[in-house]
Amino acid sequence: MTATSATSATSAGPPAATEAARRRRRGRVIAVVFVLPALLLLGALVVYPVLFSAGRSFFDASGTKFVGGDNYTEMFRDPATLKAIRNSVIWVVIAPTLLTGLGLILAVLVEKIRWATAFKLLLFMPMAVSFLAAGIIFRLAYDEDPEKGVLNAAVVGVHDAFEGTSSYPTARARDGQGLTKGADGSYRTTAAASPGQTVGLGLVGVAPKDLPEEAEPAYAAAGRTAGASELRGVVYLDFVPGGGGKQGETDRAESGLPQMQVEAVRGGKTVASATTGADGSFRFTDLDPGAAYSVRLPAENFAAPYEGVSWLGPALVTPAIIGAYLWIWTGFAMVLIGAGLASLPRDALEAARMDGASEWQVFRRITVPLLAPVLTVVFVTLVINVMKVFDLVYIIAPGPVQEDATVLATQMWLVSFGGGNNQGLGSALGMLLLLLVIPAMVFNVRRFRRSQS
Repeated sequence: MTATSATSATSAGPPAATEAARRRRRGRVIAVVFVLPALLLLGALVVYPVLFSAGRSFFDASGTKFVGGDNYTEMFRDPATLKAIRNSVIWVVIAPTLLTGLGLILAVLVEKIRWATAFKLLLFMPMAVSFLAAGIIFRLAYDEDPEKGVLNAAVVGVHDAFEGTSSYPTARARDGQGLTKGADGSYRTTAAASPGQTVGLGLVGVAPKDLPEEAEPAYAAAGRTAGASELRGVVYLDFVPGGGGKQGETDRAESGLPQMQVEAVRGGKTVASATTGADGSFRFTDLDPGAAYSVRLPAENFAAPYEGVSWLGPALVTPAIIGAYLWIWTGFAMVLIGAGLASLPRDALEAARMDGASEWQVFRRITVPLLAPVLTVVFVTLVINVMKVFDLVYIIAPGPVQEDATVLATQMWLVSFGGGNNQGLGSALGMLLLLLVIPAMVFNVRRFRRSQS
C-alpha cells in the first residue's frame, strides 16, 4: 500500500511542476504584453531622441559633414553659451535652496493655523497654471510702465509718498523770452533783477488739462507792486488755449503755475527761496535794496516722474524670472515637506518640549534632522526641474535681454531653431544638459530605493 502511494506521488510530480512552470511563463508573457506599449513609447520619446542627438552632435550644421568634437569645443568658446552656463548655475544654487527653505518654513507654520487646508490650496494653485500662462502674467507684472506693471505701480506709489514728484516734467521756457537753461536742467533769468521789481517767468510745454486743480489766472499777480526790499514775480503758462495772446507777457487768459520752487541767487549762492501760490505768484523779502539778483527755477521742478525699477533689465532679469518660478513651485515644496512633517514621531517633539526646549530648538535640533531625507528629495527634484527650465525664461525675458537671461535649455533652442539653425551645436548643448541632469536623477533614484528598503 505504501509503495503504491509513493509510485502515484512520483508519477504526479512532474505534471505539477510543468503546470507551475507554464503559469510562470504565462505570467511573464502577460507582464511583457502590458509593459510593451510603455517600453515602445519610452523608446520612441526618450531613448531614440537621446541616441539621435548624441550622434547629431558630431556633425556640422547641415548634418552632412562629420566634425568630431568640434561642436563641443565651440560650445565652450561661445560667450552666449558660457553666459547660459553661468545663469544655469545661478538657478541651480538659488532657486532650489529658496524653495526648500520656503517650503519648510511654510509647512511648519501651516501646522499652527486653523485654515491649514485652505492655505495649502491657495499656495498650491499656481501649480495648476501652465508655465506659458505664468510667464505672460509675470511679464505684465514686471512691465516698467506703472500703468501696466503692478510691481512698478506699487514701487512708484511708495516712492512718491516719501519723495514727492514734479508737477511739471514737460515744462520748458520759451526761447528768447528771458530764461536760459542751465546744464543741470534748471532755468535762470537772463537779466538781473533788483528788489522793487516784478519778474514774469513764462513757461510752455504744459497742457492745460495737466494743470493742477488749484491753478488760477496769473494776470493780477503780474501787476502787483513790490516793496523796496522785496522781489516779486509770477511763474505762468505762456500759452492761451485757442490761440491769441502775446509771447513773453502775462495775458488775462493765461494761468499761473502753482507749487513751483523759485530761488533768488546772488554771487552763485541761493539767498532766498519761495513756492508759487495758486496764481503762480512768489516773493522774496528782506533783500538788499541795492543788490542785483537772478531768479532761478531749480531742476527739481522739471524732473521726470519716477518710473520705478527696470525689473526686466539686464541686471535684474534673472532674479525676476526666479521670482516667478518661486511663485509657481513654493506650494509643491510646502505640500511634500508638510507630508513628511505629518509623519514625524510626535513623542520625540513632545519629549523635547517637556525637557524645556524652545520651539526654535525643537525645530533646529529635531524637526530639521528628522526631515532631512524629505528635504533632500525635494531639493534634488527641484534641481532637476531647474536645469530644464525653458518656458519662463523664453516668455518673460524681452528680446533685447534674452541673452542676459538665457539658460542651457533656451540656448539649446535658440542655437537649433531660434535663428542659429545649427542643430549640431544645439545637440551638443542637449547632451551637456543631459550629462548635468543624470547625476541628480541617479542620486534621487538611489535615495528613493534606500528609503523603500
